[in-house]
Amino acid sequence: MKIIGITGGVGSGKSMVLEYLHEQYGVTVIQADLVGHEIMEPGFPAYDQVRSAFGDGVLDEDGRIDRKKLGGIVFADQARLQVLNGIIHPAVKTEILRRLRMYEEEGRAYAAVEAALFLEENYGAFCDETWYIDTSEEIRRKRLKESRGYTDERIDQILRAQLGREEYLAKCQVVIENNGTVRELKDRIDKRMRH
Repeated sequence: MKIIGITGGVGSGKSMVLEYLHEQYGVTVIQADLVGHEIMEPGFPAYDQVRSAFGDGVLDEDGRIDRKKLGGIVFADQARLQVLNGIIHPAVKTEILRRLRMYEEEGRAYAAVEAALFLEENYGAFCDETWYIDTSEEIRRKRLKESRGYTDERIDQILRAQLGREEYLAKCQVVIENNGTVRELKDRIDKRMRH
């Protein structure tokens, strides 16, 4: 099974790339954010660890972790955020690796892994190649305003927190440029998949 890592800044079009890989090539898609939500459900070790670290005050009336309550705690306190990240990041990676082993046993040809902290968390270590979705800041800003309703201030804040283009280019084997039309993006993906 070939594992493709997908990374790029916010608003670069990663979701569109994943959707096309899935629809056109049957690529199994794993998004670390969604895995992070799933592993905080009752029955997963991370649920018990979060509950133990933060107490029952972060639970909703159904006994599930209320991510809004938890967010209110960790975003106000850097030390608490580090505790949460110390639980979630390793648990997400463990779950992704478990799924990849399962998909390989099932005989799937491809899987794609996307994570917000792809390079920071060294996800490339278990990918056969990493694609950087390269999109100009101008286009990314426009998309974030249109699709998410973000203000310039919010976008500035997000962009400052993310890695710069040079870091992506230095650590990714494949660059998929996404400054044009959807058709152009799909053509670039097709070319790479035929490679």
